[in-house]
Amino acid sequence: MLNRIEKKQVVNGVDKMKISYSVSSMVFWWRETTVSLEQECEFLKSQGFGIELWPCLKGRNDCRYNRRNWPRLIEATRGMRVSMRSRDDDPNILEWAEQIECAKQLNANIITDLRNLCISNDPGMINGTAFAADVIKLAQDNNVTLSLETGNLATVKAVGEKYDSLCYCLDIGYANLDPKFNFKQYVDELAPRINHLHLSDNYGRTDDHLTPGLQGGMPKQNWDYLRKILTKYDNDIIGCLEMTPPTPSTMLRQGCEFLFDQLKWPNKPKKQSGQAQ
Repeated sequence: MLNRIEKKQVVNGVDKMKISYSVSSMVFWWRETTVSLEQECEFLKSQGFGIELWPCLKGRNDCRYNRRNWPRLIEATRGMRVSMRSRDDDPNILEWAEQIECAKQLNANIITDLRNLCISNDPGMINGTAFAADVIKLAQDNNVTLSLETGNLATVKAVGEKYDSLCYCLDIGYANLDPKFNFKQYVDELAPRINHLHLSDNYGRTDDHLTPGLQGGMPKQNWDYLRKILTKYDNDIIGCLEMTPPTPSTMLRQGCEFLFDQLKWPNKPKKQSGQAQ
C-alpha cells in the first residue's frame, strides 16, 4: 500500500524522520492572475516540491478529478510526488470511486475528512459508518492510501481504531486551535499513523493558514516536539505547506527559512539547476 505505515522505533535515537515536501494548490488561489495547472506544477517542480491537488479551483465547480481530466493531470504532474485533497461536495460512492481511480493513476494518497466520509463528529456515533466502510474498501482494493485529516480528536482516533488501513493527516493549524485537546495530545495520539502534515500557523484564534514560524504563532517548542515524536516511527510522511501567502514564492522562501534553517528539518527540497537559491 502507498505510504504504508511502519511502527518501527528509531534505534539509538537516530533521526529517522522520512519526509518529503509538497505545496497545496490552494496557495495559487489568491493571485490576481489565475495560473494554469501546468504553470502551478512547473513552478513547484522547479523549486523541488510535490503538489497536493485540490479538487476545484476557487469559485469554480468543475472537479479536476473527473475522468476526462486524467490525461492532463498525469502529464502536468509527471515526475512529482502527488497527493489529492478529496472532493468536498458530499461525494457519492460513484464520485468516490472516480477520485480513487484518479489517485491510482497519479500514484497519490487522498486526504479526506469526517464529513466527506459521512461520519459524524460525535465519537459515540461512529458505528453508523457503512458509507465510510465502502469508501475505505474501495481505496484498499485499489492500493490507495486514505489519510484522515484532523477533526475532533476523539472521533478521529475512534475511526482509526475501527478502520486500521486509514492513516492520519495532522493539520497543524487545527491542532493549535482546539480548546479541548492541546497540540501535544494530538501529536501523541496520532503520531504512529501520521503520513501527512498540513503545515501552517495561526495566532490561536482562527485558522488563518499563515506561514509557519510567524511571530506570536505556535510556540517553537511545539514544532520541535512534533519532530521529536515523529522520529520514533518509520512513517513515510508528506509535509504539505498549506497557506494563504502574499505570493507563492514568498511563502516558499519564508516557510523554508523556518522549517530548514531554524527547525533543521531534514530533506530540504532541492531546486532544479538554474533556479536561484
